[in-house]
Amino acid sequence: MNPIDWAARSRELSIDGRAVIDGRRVDAADGGVITAISPGSLAHLADLAAGTARDIDVAVDHARRTFDAGIWSRIGAAERGKVLIRLADLMMDHLDELALLETLDSGKPIAQTLTVDVPGAAETFRWYGELADKRFDEIPATPPGSTALVRRVPLGVVGAIVPWNYPLEIAAWKLAPALVAGNSVVLKPATETSLTALRVADLALEAGLPAGVLNVVPGQGSTAGSRMARHPGIDVLAFTGSTAVAKQLMVDAGNSNMKRLALEAGGKSANVIFADADLAAAAAKAAFGAFYNQGQVCSANSRILIQREVHDEFVALLAAASLEYEPSDPLAGAPGNGSLISRTHADAVGGAIERATSDGTLVSGGDRVTITGSDAYLRPAIVTGLDADHELHRVEIFGPLVAVLAFDTEDEAVSLANATEFGLAASLWTSDFARAHRVADRLVAGTVSVNTVDALGLTTPFGGFGQSGFGRDLSRHAWDNYTDWKTTWFQHG
Repeated sequence: MNPIDWAARSRELSIDGRAVIDGRRVDAADGGVITAISPGSLAHLADLAAGTARDIDVAVDHARRTFDAGIWSRIGAAERGKVLIRLADLMMDHLDELALLETLDSGKPIAQTLTVDVPGAAETFRWYGELADKRFDEIPATPPGSTALVRRVPLGVVGAIVPWNYPLEIAAWKLAPALVAGNSVVLKPATETSLTALRVADLALEAGLPAGVLNVVPGQGSTAGSRMARHPGIDVLAFTGSTAVAKQLMVDAGNSNMKRLALEAGGKSANVIFADADLAAAAAKAAFGAFYNQGQVCSANSRILIQREVHDEFVALLAAASLEYEPSDPLAGAPGNGSLISRTHADAVGGAIERATSDGTLVSGGDRVTITGSDAYLRPAIVTGLDADHELHRVEIFGPLVAVLAFDTEDEAVSLANATEFGLAASLWTSDFARAHRVADRLVAGTVSVNTVDALGLTTPFGGFGQSGFGRDLSRHAWDNYTDWKTTWFQHG
């Protein structure tokens, strides 16, 4: 079979950048647009509707109307689940289209969006669809002559703000549990990557989701996002993004209607590798944990702590493993990385590489590369010899850049790993079973991956401690973000 010419297919795409409100594609109320540019080639993709406060107000009004009418919130849980499962099927039917949109919009390689991003998002909808009627309420013990029903009930209108690094997957992490619980949703995708969320909203209607239950409004964070945070008609706000924005959302929620918040914010995750680890496996996985998706991952293992006696051996293995993440044309179907999200972001990451190189030793990579007319590409960079308090060990760079630091003792490793304001993820490598348990217990992180990196799945909760936020995506526990307990007490004797 001949390989697919994805560049040719991209030229055949008809992309609609209008918002989806009350089941219809609509322009922004004031006619404003945002130009969507592909970071991988700098080609124009579409004019997005630039949603403002007025558009958010309209979307929230429709979401509230549908919730109160009960056309989604009060149908059977199994029926809601069937709609999500049909949506998952439709997403896989449109796999090539969605993968191509995601690649063009984000710069991700088509080989990844075809096999990871779109199938992962579809499976999220399927998993929660299958979970829909498998949650159980309670009848607790009460005094004789009384019966109490304790039920999980949907909270109403959910606002969701999602980032550009995993546009479709993280949108699914919010939408699937919020919808299957019976809520109505207003989603604001990142301005850089709105296209797949808009298309999935079309498919959700085709799957049987009533109009107005899911509304997707592109727009700037300072306008559409700010209005969502302050809107008195939004009952829950789910967010993935930076810690600075998460903090502002907490202020906005408190100053408006005290809406519930589920915030997944920044990270600066450590990968702790002891001398008794399988160093070749640890290096291969460390490269994945630091450089996959160009390091644009909130839980990226961007700090590597390696026991001193194997430092040099490990760094050489890591440099070799990093070659698997060399950048290339995202539409070529090749392994490796695509582009960063924009030239501006590549500038920022390149500046961090320059500062780190001046203070430490650049082992490999860090070069700016031009591919298909865009210079938003960087070769993975490895830096050693930096002080423990250097910005590269403290600040989330969000790019293909990793700092390697030596340690001597277990206590020192734990102290260095926990020397951060974040607490999203950590990794740990050792062949000592007792040490694995002991150190994992001491690491302050929502997920600790032992002898692997950045482990997650639909069945396990994902989220962090400290300034990485609160609330959990994925697993049965994500349901808790969008529901709460309601007691109905019957006195009959």
